[in-house]
Amino acid sequence: MLQSESVIPRQQKPMRIPGFLAGSVLIAVAACAQTPPTGGIDLQAMDKNVNPCENFYQYACGNWMKANPIPPEYARWSRFDELREHNQEILRQILDDAAKHQDRSAIDQKIGAFYGACMDEAVIDKKGDEPIHSGIDRIRAVKDKNELPAEVARLHDQGVTVLFRLSAKPDPDNAKMTIADVDQDGLGLPDKSYYTEAKDEKTRQKYVAHVSQMLQLIGEPPAQADSDAKAIMAIETSLAKASLDRVARRDPHLTHHKMSVADLQALTANFNFTEYFRARRSPSIDTLNVSVPDFFKSLNGTLAATSLDKLKSYLLWHYVSAYAADLSKPFVEANFDFYGRFLTGAKELQPRWKRCVDSTDRSLGEALGQKYVERAFAGQSKQKTQELVNIIEREMAADIDSLTWMSDATKKEALAKLKGVTNKIGYPDKWRDYSSVRVTGTDYVADVRNAREFDIQRRLNKIGKPVDRAEFGMTPPTVNAYYKPDENNINFPAGILQPPFYSASRDMAANFGGIGVVIGHELTHGFDDEGRQFDADGNLRDWWTKQDDEEFRKRADCLVKEYSGFSPVEGVNVNGKLTLGENGADNAGIRLAYMALLGGLENGTVSKEKLDGYTPEQRFFLGYAQVWCENQRPESLRNSVRTNPHSPGEFRVIGVVENVPEFAKAFGCSAGEPMVAANGCRVW
Repeated sequence: MLQSESVIPRQQKPMRIPGFLAGSVLIAVAACAQTPPTGGIDLQAMDKNVNPCENFYQYACGNWMKANPIPPEYARWSRFDELREHNQEILRQILDDAAKHQDRSAIDQKIGAFYGACMDEAVIDKKGDEPIHSGIDRIRAVKDKNELPAEVARLHDQGVTVLFRLSAKPDPDNAKMTIADVDQDGLGLPDKSYYTEAKDEKTRQKYVAHVSQMLQLIGEPPAQADSDAKAIMAIETSLAKASLDRVARRDPHLTHHKMSVADLQALTANFNFTEYFRARRSPSIDTLNVSVPDFFKSLNGTLAATSLDKLKSYLLWHYVSAYAADLSKPFVEANFDFYGRFLTGAKELQPRWKRCVDSTDRSLGEALGQKYVERAFAGQSKQKTQELVNIIEREMAADIDSLTWMSDATKKEALAKLKGVTNKIGYPDKWRDYSSVRVTGTDYVADVRNAREFDIQRRLNKIGKPVDRAEFGMTPPTVNAYYKPDENNINFPAGILQPPFYSASRDMAANFGGIGVVIGHELTHGFDDEGRQFDADGNLRDWWTKQDDEEFRKRADCLVKEYSGFSPVEGVNVNGKLTLGENGADNAGIRLAYMALLGGLENGTVSKEKLDGYTPEQRFFLGYAQVWCENQRPESLRNSVRTNPHSPGEFRVIGVVENVPEFAKAFGCSAGEPMVAANGCRVW
């Protein structure tokens, strides 16, 4: 994935990685040779008082950072956010039109009614917590622990992931079929480490106070709410201690444990999984994957040692929190105060319309996305994006073939995997059908719940069926891209196929530095520390010789050490192991795109002239760096370093260019200067 979707817990409205529209997107590659190109570099963003060999990030982005302070409603402001901001305006226009016009299509009626209900803040505030009263009453009415499986199932149906989670995933041993997967979950803080490390005592205290405040908002007396909040913290601490950490989870073998339902039941005798699966209305499950068996062993003990009343308080808290951002103002403000203001440093809530646009995108994404594509995505864009992908794939094949540290046997497997990569570009060939989703247009919380239940049940119904590899995991307006290892495909939503990643009006050097590196980045994920463990069909299979495996690990360790030395905020360093996959993809992606640039210079699709005062090689590196211009609040950075597999933007630039000799040559940097690593890291 190019960017993390969110670095805050699920209860806070997720902030998608941004989007801004530039008319039609990604016109023919050849068009750049026909149209008088510009250099494609944002000259005003640059701080030319900085020596590019001393700090290329500041050189490329310094004036942009000065001119773009973080808006109060954001924890971070970046080029991605600029892109997203404009994209939101387009979606707002679509939704405003859909909500107002009488003569509307079925899709317009649905997205317009959903958005309209969200925007009716007066009605939402008047209702208070009434929309969740029935759910609260059901939890409070549980009389026996034997009733918990059915209640947990009901909450899971609504996306309230208490205790653990159930999902449908490709079978690691037969990736063309879908299998049930049960996994750890149930925490309200961003990471398991927040529950145990001494430095987080203040955060734990704030969290307990926040939980108490939310319980008081639904009518609990303060003393009772305080007591319940402490009990909830104890339950979550137990779950956290049993959870596998983020770095360990990067090894797919550590989350691969096929079992029968009886085996799972033996691990967690105090929770009736047969009853739970029945209540979930899932297809018949004989075999499933239990991602973290030790978590379920520990969960069994937690269920036994915790009173029913405390467990009910835990369920109640997560239920209320899951809907807090959709309720009246006191809930919204309390939710934001902890998950936004405290954890990320954001100063203000985003305007109502932005939150409602995002909610519609999350809930009815392919309905809204269909309208977005009609309005904003050029007809030939899929084909032309595919041409660029083909160019980068050819360069990757040549790069693999030229590796001196890899044996012929492993190269053969790697090339077969590369050949097996499929691409999904722009939007799905078949749009999702939301006709069964009931949208009232008057009860926003009910509309959110109905959309969640539809999507969750849709996913569960896949269990036991062939994997639909044509399905997109992101909505069309999303400004992001991703690689899916168990399907061996790369995915580029329409939202990213626009400036600053690509523009037909600038020369291809900057475009290769933008979208070219993105393509190379996503392809490389198939061969990073996690992706390389899957084969061409998406199966979890070791196709490496022992010596090649050791050579890969040695080279990857160089990146771990390099990035672990970067400090984005005082007293905190980047986690080189957590970010290894993304850092490796950045480093390899830029090499692949640079190879494509050289090919373009040879065949004439890239201008050899200086444009805007820069050579094509310099424009390439500036095009890459300026994608990552950003400002981020210290609170957000501290959280991000612990939870985000991506390095901060500054180090996605510095960490890459110091490893690339071609950068030093392009800008005349000498050995010993900061942007020239003495022993540069390279895996691919």
